[in-house]
Amino acid sequence: WGLVDGLGLFKTLTSLSLQTLLSERGANPNLSSLSLQTLLSEKVGQLMDWTGRRAVIRMNGEKFRRFVKAPPRNYSVVIMFTALQPQRQCGVCKQADEEYQILANSWRYSTAFTNKVFFATVDFDEGSDVFQMLNMNSAPSFIHFPAKGKPKKSDSYELQVRGFAAEQLARWVGDRTDVQIRVIRPPNYAGPLMLGFLLAVIGGLAYLRRNNLEFLYNKNVWAFSALCFCLIMTSGQMWNHIRGPPYAHKNPTTGQVSYIHGSSQAQFVAETHIVLFFNSAVTMGMVLLHEAATSDMDIGKRKIMCVAGIGLVMLFFSWLLSIFRAKYHGYPYSFLLS
Repeated sequence: WGLVDGLGLFKTLTSLSLQTLLSERGANPNLSSLSLQTLLSEKVGQLMDWTGRRAVIRMNGEKFRRFVKAPPRNYSVVIMFTALQPQRQCGVCKQADEEYQILANSWRYSTAFTNKVFFATVDFDEGSDVFQMLNMNSAPSFIHFPAKGKPKKSDSYELQVRGFAAEQLARWVGDRTDVQIRVIRPPNYAGPLMLGFLLAVIGGLAYLRRNNLEFLYNKNVWAFSALCFCLIMTSGQMWNHIRGPPYAHKNPTTGQVSYIHGSSQAQFVAETHIVLFFNSAVTMGMVLLHEAATSDMDIGKRKIMCVAGIGLVMLFFSWLLSIFRAKYHGYPYSFLLS
């Protein structure tokens, strides 16, 4: 009977303990979420600590799964997927990383800095499993991971269209997170120094020829200057200055380098140089044709100039038209080259 009484007392105490615990959880519904809040606080605290050391957090596969993919999370993460190791030979990645660092530092040292948005990077050689997880085969790429839900199509940055300038990235981050970042670039004295050097050279030449300034009235000088300006502007140099596109694109998987962008909405810097060269060659051909028709040279030299001019115009205009067809799909016309 003593054993029976002992078992009965144990059952009674166990029942009372369970009832007490259930009543406490019913009276305090937040008791079950305390562990989640603690975990979230630890994650935010760790991210803030890393951001305090470096504006851009370096992540591998483990950190990505813990701080970006795994809940709970009340913050957004902007990640640049890149390949910065020398053996990858990704020059565009280095340029994009410089702009990304400027953006992250502008946010880190801003008076409006909060723990709402963090900037991170995943290098292919440190987190290849992340690239495989996201089915990514090119770098650099930028993706915004929102605080709630999965990334949408608009959370992937259109690098080929918008370029990787820090100002363009800041606008995209503002659209996705409602966090406005004022980009602050470190002082660059190369521009003022080059301008000062150019003005000094022009001033020195004007001083040396102060007694003979007839070259300022030379129509050939002004015609050549105007021609250079037109060639630079028609090649898309101003678009590059505004958008800051990459020089070219290299596929990290195949290693193939593309110098011509396949869309009519974007271009590479190398593409601008190619178009500038082709336009210059066509212009040279037109000049040779004009000189062949109007000069007083002997007929043999004029024929050579005429043939050379026709060849330059036909060949390089055909290449220009082929580039146009490659960018504007469906354009029906071609010349010599398809």
